[in-house]
Amino acid sequence: MGVLSQHIVVGVDDDYGVRESLRNLMESAGYAPEVFPSGENFLQSGILASASCLITDARMPGMDGIELQRRVRLERPKLPVIFISAHNDKETRQRALNGGAIDFLFKPFDGANLLETIYRAVMTGD
Repeated sequence: MGVLSQHIVVGVDDDYGVRESLRNLMESAGYAPEVFPSGENFLQSGILASASCLITDARMPGMDGIELQRRVRLERPKLPVIFISAHNDKETRQRALNGGAIDFLFKPFDGANLLETIYRAVMTGD
């Protein structure tokens, strides 16, 4: 088992295609991916305690990425959070970064760039 496979990287996105792309990308790099269709599903899963990094969509029905980040920070204040979004919304981007996100990428995201960001996150996260 490689070092990266010890890292659970969580992807939260309401779009099935994006979730599967995240899963495939993370598996190809050797991570242990867990994907969820909503922030609520993720928080109810019990995975938060063992996650090494969280990738979340900014805009989702129900709990959005900003609220998910806020709730995650209550239990895991240093968990690295990466946002992905199809919307170039400067206010949401700023709120995410001010809330402690390590990056805010736009869809369609570059896989190599996302993997580099994940690697930095898991090697320096809590």
